[in-house]
Amino acid sequence: MSSSDANREHLQRSVIDVRWGDMDAFNHVNNATYLRYIEQARIEWFESLGDVWLTDSIAPIMAAAQVNYRRPIEYPAKVVVDLFADKRGSKSMTLGHRISDAKDPDCVYADGDVVIVWIDRASGKSVPLPAFAQPPAS
Repeated sequence: MSSSDANREHLQRSVIDVRWGDMDAFNHVNNATYLRYIEQARIEWFESLGDVWLTDSIAPIMAAAQVNYRRPIEYPAKVVVDLFADKRGSKSMTLGHRISDAKDPDCVYADGDVVIVWIDRASGKSVPLPAFAQPPAS
């Protein structure tokens, strides 16, 4: 991680092998695949929490996504996706992300954020953040 991350709450680091099938006709990883890498890190974080993130009554959904593409990823490569809790509201959580080269952390391929909300599965309406997603007590 970079020194600029010192004040960010780091949640997850996922190492992902770029697959040949991730490439597009222009010989680099397709832009939609970046979102899959970010999703993989997010789900790995959720799964590290146990059963609290997904229940019979509530589920997380992505409400918004922003990806700033900094440079193309070319095969073969191994990337690192770092996930951060950048902002927490009463019903939403903004997760920052950065995709960088596993061998050279200064080589940033993309960064940005996603907004996650939890919904009541029956009504489809947003609910307050689950306890694990609320800000840590200061």
